[in-house]
Amino acid sequence: MKKTLSFLLGLLLCAAWADAQNAQPAQGQGGRQRMRQQGPISVDQLGAHDPTMIKQGDTYYLFMTGNGVSVYSSKDLKMWTPEPPVLSPAPQWALDEVPGYRGHTWAPDVSFYNGKYYVYYSCSSFGKNSSAIGVATNVTLDSSDPAFKWEDQGKVIESIPGRDNWNAIDPNLVVDADGTAWLLFGSFWGGMKMVKLDETRTRIAQPQVWNTVARQPRTTGIGEKEAGDGAIEAPFMMVHDGWYYLFVSLDYCCRGNDSTYKVAVGRSRNVQGPFVDKEGKRMVDGGGTILLKGDGEKWAAVGHSAHYRFDGKDYTICHGYDKTQNGRSLLIIREMTWDDDGWPVCRL
Repeated sequence: MKKTLSFLLGLLLCAAWADAQNAQPAQGQGGRQRMRQQGPISVDQLGAHDPTMIKQGDTYYLFMTGNGVSVYSSKDLKMWTPEPPVLSPAPQWALDEVPGYRGHTWAPDVSFYNGKYYVYYSCSSFGKNSSAIGVATNVTLDSSDPAFKWEDQGKVIESIPGRDNWNAIDPNLVVDADGTAWLLFGSFWGGMKMVKLDETRTRIAQPQVWNTVARQPRTTGIGEKEAGDGAIEAPFMMVHDGWYYLFVSLDYCCRGNDSTYKVAVGRSRNVQGPFVDKEGKRMVDGGGTILLKGDGEKWAAVGHSAHYRFDGKDYTICHGYDKTQNGRSLLIIREMTWDDDGWPVCRL
């Protein structure tokens, strides 16, 4: 019970932070002008939670947890300018179907396919798996382009308390060697899941193909309506040198200097796993080699990572709790390299 209450408190603190840090005006020219007047913001001062990124032309676009999904743009990964949110107003289907959801939208994921940008987003209520993942599309990320318009494509998948021992949040799209799209997702409960998507990438493929790719030990006897103590979330998959690398975040976020978040990784030759760590332990059995964790000095904890290759360099982006700023959650961008055995290396 104490662990569950602590988990709930952490989520509430996280929500309060994001509402304060990422509140943005509605779309429209007036909203864009007001946001332009706010920025730009340096990377070491940008409040962030659950970041994901993509590049269009010479501009990087950052998507994060926030009201309607917070968006920023940058030419150099150092100075960031606010952009219009993805969802404004909040999608009515989510307001109707997800108890407690009021537009504060979690953990987006961005990708490009067939001439459109896809942003998968999470709608949930705190400490419950009353959750759903939706997707919105746009032909451009440049808000000054006349063609700029986010169009919500609705719900992709949902989880229901008492029915599902998993949580439909923290989406990440991965495309396998055959060009098939898979959606990773999950937080606590029964671990990280993945499901095959259809050719539109907006719906689950039929017949459904599911898999569990990672989980942490969970105390027995905890009901399926409870998050439990198997603290794992934020799956993200990157393909490198014929391997599928699965990154997850372990332990607890959203507690400022008391956070214990860290990033772990495993790999497989098959997109569906099994994923194993450096020691050969399967991630479905609690395995995972630590890639990043707090350094005991500046960063109390780091997590919810995403991993990309831009212009011939690999990067890790995540958020971290800065001890020099009272545990404030900030954006972290670091170059990522690979050791002689093909494992990722990243340092704070």
